[in-house]
Amino acid sequence: MANRNLNKAKKAKKDEFYTQLEDINNELRHYREHFRGKTVLCNCDDPRISNFFTYFAYNFEFLGLKKLITTCYKNQDIDLFSQNKSEQAVYLVYEGDKNGDHIPNAEEIGVRPLKGDGDFRSKEYASSG
Repeated sequence: MANRNLNKAKKAKKDEFYTQLEDINNELRHYREHFRGKTVLCNCDDPRISNFFTYFAYNFEFLGLKKLITTCYKNQDIDLFSQNKSEQAVYLVYEGDKNGDHIPNAEEIGVRPLKGDGDFRSKEYASSG
């Protein structure tokens, strides 16, 4: 059964099937106090489809986060974990709601290019925050 689900997900090109937003919320609500004043890094996590990025961005003020950073890996291959739609590896920085609408808007999220492919082992990655 699990293998069939993995194969279905691969065909559908949806890698977030195992991290549903509801599951993330149900688990992380127990750790709210641990996030206060912290920076959360979602490494190699495409924010266009990532439920983790969505959770942390929409709960930024509730959790009392300092900063949310995510990197978008530029993969050359289409596979279960990448749709190969990134022209360049980038990292995004969100530091909270600036316009008072309590929604993480595109103009509030800084998108910055990475020189490399976004591999978490690179020196550039380590200095992106």
